[in-house]
Amino acid sequence: MKYTHLQNANVDVSCLASGTWAIGGQNYGDVNREESIKAIRAMIDNGVNLIDTAPVYGNGYAEQVVGEALQNGYREKALISTKFGLAGNYLNPYKRDSSFANVMREVLSSLKNLKTDYIDFYFVHWPDDNTSIEETMKALNILKEKGAIRFIGLSNFNKEQVEEAMKYAKIDVIQPLFCMVDQKNVELMQWCNEQGIGSFTYGSMGAGILTGKYRAKPNFPANDLRWHFYDYYNEPYFSKIQLLLNEMDKIAEKRGVPLSQIALNWSAKQNYVATCLVGASTSAHAIENCESFNWELTDEEKEMLDKKLNELEFGGKL
Repeated sequence: MKYTHLQNANVDVSCLASGTWAIGGQNYGDVNREESIKAIRAMIDNGVNLIDTAPVYGNGYAEQVVGEALQNGYREKALISTKFGLAGNYLNPYKRDSSFANVMREVLSSLKNLKTDYIDFYFVHWPDDNTSIEETMKALNILKEKGAIRFIGLSNFNKEQVEEAMKYAKIDVIQPLFCMVDQKNVELMQWCNEQGIGSFTYGSMGAGILTGKYRAKPNFPANDLRWHFYDYYNEPYFSKIQLLLNEMDKIAEKRGVPLSQIALNWSAKQNYVATCLVGASTSAHAIENCESFNWELTDEEKEMLDKKLNELEFGGKL
């Protein structure tokens, strides 16, 4: 496993992190609790030291699974990243609440779910227009002083919002959407990197499409998040991504590796990416993802992929 040093947080994180949105079991396909626990532990056993979750992933369920997975000595091997300020379901109106009172309420719930005395990275899940960022940062600074959290993060914030938050607290990390076919946050990530703020990227596999599993339109249920939160399975993106997959096939065949490892390898080569959050439903998938860092794309291979990404207009924005 490879690691990145986070400048502001002054800790090392694995270039691959365990993402747990899908294991929340909420509009993201079938999940199995025991397999999820095995998958998280398999990633840790193979060098992953960061587990990312949130209370909104299945109304606390994903946090509880993570808490169970980190028992029996695993907590000491992992950094926990969780969030606050978002309630509901993506297919229904979400409620955002980053008020002082709600931060204090949610942190207690997350600590209980995660079976831990402290949270390493605590993120504002989404900006809350009804609460001043000063009020939110005040709550986080108090939690940091008390040792309930170690580092402060912002998820789904733009540059102006990050700058505003920086007036009231030390921002250690952000969590933006980023992958080969979704690079709209590159400028933000590059700027944050210059400020010592690390980027934990989510959607690293393009909601599964970069694994190469879906060469024809999938039959996801109508309420599946992969139809709604991401655009990758809708046209014109789906057909364009298929052309990229064809290019990735050439590298996969030559190296004898799955496309998923190529996608992760490509992301990890960007100096503004601290770690890639990736979900795994089984321990076999977890180990396969970890093996992405047993090799590295050559400059020539990366240039070939970048050329195709630019041709398909994935080089900056979808």
